[in-house]
Amino acid sequence: MITDRVTWELPVNLPGPLDEALVEMQLDGLFAFRARQLRDDLALHTRLAALPRRVVMAGASGLIGTQVAALLVASGHDVVRLVRSGRPGPGTARWDPARHRLDPAVLEGADAVINLSGHSIGGRFTAKHKQKIRISRLEATGTLADAAAAAGVPTWVQASAVGFYGARRPGELLTEDAAPGDGVLAEVVRDWEDAAGPVVAAGARAVFLRTGIVLSEGGGALAPQIPLFSLGVGGRLAKADAWTSWIGLDDTVRGYVHALATEALEGPVNLVAPRPVTHGEFADTLGRVLHRPSAIPTPAFGPKLMLGAEGYDQMIDTDQRVSSGTLVDSGFRFCQGTLIEALAHALMR
Repeated sequence: MITDRVTWELPVNLPGPLDEALVEMQLDGLFAFRARQLRDDLALHTRLAALPRRVVMAGASGLIGTQVAALLVASGHDVVRLVRSGRPGPGTARWDPARHRLDPAVLEGADAVINLSGHSIGGRFTAKHKQKIRISRLEATGTLADAAAAAGVPTWVQASAVGFYGARRPGELLTEDAAPGDGVLAEVVRDWEDAAGPVVAAGARAVFLRTGIVLSEGGGALAPQIPLFSLGVGGRLAKADAWTSWIGLDDTVRGYVHALATEALEGPVNLVAPRPVTHGEFADTLGRVLHRPSAIPTPAFGPKLMLGAEGYDQMIDTDQRVSSGTLVDSGFRFCQGTLIEALAHALMR
């Protein structure tokens, strides 16, 4: 049994039962979220008892990495987080991928490596930003893969993305066997996976999780849309009938842990929910969850102003219907398998 005790007070002294009821309603939502998350985490641990005991992680401070590390640590596993700056503390180790520096001793005795390292793709697609996206991934992966190969690490799980297939593949159901697409992100993802070549050649079981749009109020593609919908001006970002492949943050995190423990998984694996939706359906569902209208499409000039024309082309104006068949066949169970479930959970509604 887990017991939480919360002490609170209103920011201003406003007497009356309504104020107290509003706070208690917020707390009810928060604890319901936590209860669902904990229950589903415990169910995962029950199914996956044979996890690697010592895991070295790169990119453990990001949106996904922090949650993967927390889930592993909470279940009693030894997680070593690679850090680039500051003095290393307990559970951390220094590395410098730009100079190809990583002490081989860090990986001695490691049962697995999780590679989530890479500069965020969010931002305006300038030449400098695109170069940073690319170089950060290749330097980190190359440095870590060389060290893991030398240390004989048996399991390698790496972040990847559905951007591998290109921004638009209308009319296709994209399995892991689909050909790579065109565009800057497709090229980056292809080279990112290839950069792990040394550890694959050394015989490690390597899994590349091609992740879709991760839904979280704390970051990623969903967070910037919430203020627009809250103001009643939210709407679809691309063509109504174009497909988008998504996944909830919690299912994303559990997908990484599942990949660690599932010997049958190897090579590229699509980490997406089993029911992709169109951009029109996505906007309508988000509007329903937030009790806000969603009929008016978001004008393209807004995202283009933030991301640039190429960023809009690669990240917003997409049409990707990606299959989760390989993940499902490996025994993975989605906790939020429909979009309305995932949005309601992520937004604590």
